[in-house]
Amino acid sequence: MTKIFHLTTLLLLLITCQSSAQTTDALRQKIQQIVSAKNAVVGVSIMGNNGRDTLSVNNEKHYPLQSVFKFHIALALLSQIDKGRFSLDQKIDIQKKDLLPGLYSPIRDKYPDGVTLTISEIIEYMVAASDNVGCDVLLKLIGGPKAVEEYFAKNNFKNVSIKINEEKQQGNWNLQFQNWTIPKAANEVLASFYYNKKKLLSPKSHHFIWKVMKGTETGKQRLKGQLPENTIVAHKTGSSGTNKDGLTAAVNDIGIIFLPDGRHFLISVFVTDSKENAETNEKIIADISKAAWDYFTAKSK
Repeated sequence: MTKIFHLTTLLLLLITCQSSAQTTDALRQKIQQIVSAKNAVVGVSIMGNNGRDTLSVNNEKHYPLQSVFKFHIALALLSQIDKGRFSLDQKIDIQKKDLLPGLYSPIRDKYPDGVTLTISEIIEYMVAASDNVGCDVLLKLIGGPKAVEEYFAKNNFKNVSIKINEEKQQGNWNLQFQNWTIPKAANEVLASFYYNKKKLLSPKSHHFIWKVMKGTETGKQRLKGQLPENTIVAHKTGSSGTNKDGLTAAVNDIGIIFLPDGRHFLISVFVTDSKENAETNEKIIADISKAAWDYFTAKSK
């Protein structure tokens, strides 16, 4: 009787997995169609229907995180806030010497002589506006890149490498590749922190980071580019720029997209080794996001 039960359970699991694979085949084919003619490497991971529909494309390569790692930094910092080491309303002095001219920084643009901001304000600048100065200030506060990488390792996340700050990452083209992930790992981070509310973050920190992510101002033509107006997308972008040889190392966007019926799906798209122009790189992400949107909205009908 026990053997029959186990065999039946195994058969049901195999049927479920086969059914899931079949249902995502059309979406996978659409994604491959989108990327096939592009002079770029595109990595994709998608998870929907509470994890029942998942797929990954070109998942093996190490993709430069660029500013996507600001999401990881925010999570590591919020975990320390939950332990009482810091607080969201704690004030941090950003001095004029911190406002490096070579870094993208709305903080520097608004406060050229320096400013005192709360940690919550700096996180918002770092994540929603992708502020590099704010990023390095908070990264230093929590112990540097090593502290962030160790935090994810201790929580059993794999394929998350964070070795350098924004100053180094933006100052040397080759160094950016030290900060990397794979698409599936990016989705696993999104899923773990969105679903495991009590395990990884306090309710207050959980609510705070997803509110900030929903307010992300960068990458309007990426995941959100072809979605219906007012679609809620909690996301984080990353970009490398283009080198003298016309190669773009990173155009990224990871996030959670909310459907009209209240459901949602997780999606991480990384474009690297691209010879395409900036508009095309962003459209790759928008096309894949729209394909996933069409797939999941059709399943709800």
